Amino acid sequence: MSRRYKFHDPTGLYFISFATVGWVDLFTRREYRDILVDSLKHCQEHKGLLLYEWVIMSNHVHLLAAAAAGSQLAGIIRDLKKFTSGTIHRKLAADVSESRRTWMLAIFEEAGREQVGNSGFQLWQQHNQPLLVDTAADLDRVTQYIRNNPVRSGMVSVPEDYVYSSAFKPGLLRLEEV
Repeated sequence: MSRRYKFHDPTGLYFISFATVGWVDLFTRREYRDILVDSLKHCQEHKGLLLYEWVIMSNHVHLLAAAAAGSQLAGIIRDLKKFTSGTIHRKLAADVSESRRTWMLAIFEEAGREQVGNSGFQLWQQHNQPLLVDTAADLDRVTQYIRNNPVRSGMVSVPEDYVYSSAFKPGLLRLEEV
């Protein structure tokens, strides 16, 4: 992996993106988005996740985040992905009413078999692509990119209308001040 895509500054503010295996549109269903929101909330309350901006798209997530003193952002993201993968796997396997269940399970299970160290299921792609945000111009660009992602995809007309993002007020998650 390139050194560019690692968490090098433990006190840094990072733009982080991660996607489902095969870019599967898992998060078109509210129950899967809610699992992710609940996990982000847990990471904020118990693991030191400092969240500045966020959005959950149909097959990927963008965060503008940092770690509180004494916490490591790489570890928080690893735990978030591991927990949500297991929780979503159990929900998906048990939900016979999910019309895409067999198709999605096959994709995620095949990906899990291909990766050494997996338990036979892989929801998330391996990389996170963290990029250090260290200038005011970068901060503004990343903030606008995250907030406008649902608009660019045609999901909403204005960022504030998309519930699963930091643009929505009052908001589902606590946001830090920059």
